[in-house]
Formats: sequence, C-alpha cells, structure tokens
Amino acid sequence: MQRRHLVIVTPALAAANNGNWQTARRWARLLSAHYQVHVVGQWAAGDGGDLMLALHARRSAASIAAWAAEAPHRPLVVVLTGTDLYRDIQTDAAAQRSLQLAHRLVVLNQMGLQSLPAALRAKGRVCLQSTPARRTLAKTGRHLRALMVGHLREEKSPQTYFEAARLLSCRHDVLLDHIGGGLDPALAARAQALMAEQPRYRWLGSLPHAATRARIQAAHVLVHASRMEGGAHVVIEAITSGTPVLASRIDGNLGLLGEDYAGYFDWGDAQGLSALLRQCRDSPAMLGGLTAACKQRAALFVPLHEQQTLLALLRPLTTAGA
Repeated sequence: MQRRHLVIVTPALAAANNGNWQTARRWARLLSAHYQVHVVGQWAAGDGGDLMLALHARRSAASIAAWAAEAPHRPLVVVLTGTDLYRDIQTDAAAQRSLQLAHRLVVLNQMGLQSLPAALRAKGRVCLQSTPARRTLAKTGRHLRALMVGHLREEKSPQTYFEAARLLSCRHDVLLDHIGGGLDPALAARAQALMAEQPRYRWLGSLPHAATRARIQAAHVLVHASRMEGGAHVVIEAITSGTPVLASRIDGNLGLLGEDYAGYFDWGDAQGLSALLRQCRDSPAMLGGLTAACKQRAALFVPLHEQQTLLALLRPLTTAGA
C-alpha cells in the first residue's frame, strides 16, 4: 500500500536551530516508515498532501487556512507552542482561527490541555517529546556548573539568569554557562557586559545541537527560566541525560517535571534561582534528590513512546475521517 503524504509545516527550518525545527525534524524521522513526509516552512494551495501537521497556530496560520480552504475534510493537526498556548490563542485572531479549523490540537506537556478553550478540549491530545537517553556522567566536586540553554529573547527570561549570576558573584565555586544566539541585540549586549563584570558567567553563543547536548550532559544542573513554554525539549534532554533541572514555575515546566518537583523558582525570581543554586552546591542531598526525581520522569520521554503517540493520533484521522 502506498504511504500517505504527510506535510509537516514549521515556521522555523534548519537555519533557525530552535525547538520548532528540532521537533519537525524528529517527527519526520519517527514517522517516515509510515508516511511519506515532507517538511516545509509554508504551504500554499496546490502543493499537495494527504494530511497536515502544522507547528504553531499563529505563525503557520496562513498555511493552515490555505489547507482548510482547499479541502476542509482533509486531516489537519495543529501543534501548539508555548507562545500559542499561553499568549496568542487568547488575543490573536489568526491563532484562534487555526484552533477552529484543526481536527486535532496537540499540546506538548501534561498540563497543556487545561489552557485550551473549554469548547475545544475534546480535540486536544498530549504528545510528550522525546530524545535518546545518555548515560549520566560523573561530575567534579570542585565546583557546580550551571547551564542555561535558550536564545537570548524575552520569552526565555535570560535576565533572571543574569541577575542570579550577579547575586552569586562572591561564590567562586558556582559557574554559570549560557548557550543561545543573541536574537535580541539588547540582551546580547547585556550578556557581553556581564561576562566582563562576572567572570564566572560565560555566554557561549549559539552552538550546534550535538555540542549543546554534550554540555547539558556534563553540567551539574540545567537552568530553565522561561516565561512561557509549550514543552521545552532542552528540559527533556537534561532529564534523559541525568542532569537535574532548576525551572521557572510555569505550566510548561510543571507539565514535564511534575507538580511536586522540588527544583522550581517563581518566574523572574533571581533570588529564588540563586538560592537553589547555592543549595545544589552546598547540599549533596538536594542535588541528589533532584537527580533522582528527574530519573523517575525519564521513561516518559523515550522515542518509542513519542512515535506511538503520534501514530495513535494520526491513524484515526486517515482511516475513519476526522
């Protein structure tokens, strides 16, 4: 039997080196044995395809609308990013229209369905992302190395990490590395200035994914300070590398790490983040407890589970209609 043609629309392609691109590329690989997969930045009428999986309700809205207009009954799945779920669907007409047109809505954390409009939750499905596990590395006891991964833009809240670095300026045994492109020039300038002011903070810029993953594996803790997230893949990469996470207390993080996880700080609370970093350095029990908690969550993020979830989501749409 000929495989159906699945179009994956992502507003970010390889050059962006961001979470949307990594998700699209991974899903294309996981689904390639079952569908003929084509990843595109946008779709227009006449481009073909049997079903569409579109990442980002707002930024892919034109492709979603064109697909629905050409064949309203042809399966359409819309995947909600953090800015979709926690901002745009409340205020943006194009994002709201995407939700109405979709046959299925996908959220990427276990709390995400709660943020959908009540009338549309029946369309919703949870798909936790995955990554191959890596062995847990032995870490030095001479210092604590924290790592933040995220391009320098407002939604990622790098300012919280900057301020925590300043609050820890007297701690020679706490090192803070930061990976991410300088998408916001003002934030990039602040990172550069902070390196001169606080030599234990290093902004490493944008690195290839393999190099970033290796640094996550080698760090004592990953810091994830975002204001909004759909289900940050970098958190999953840390969990599956045996690297515990210190995260802002937002739904996108709660939906990956669990509501009772002990490594949260309030969004924007640099004092809280710096206190957690001190605890992780000074209390082996604290760091060990976070590591054990992340290890318990790791089974949720295996590639086979993500593949099975995607296939279970797509197959009913292509066999029995939406």
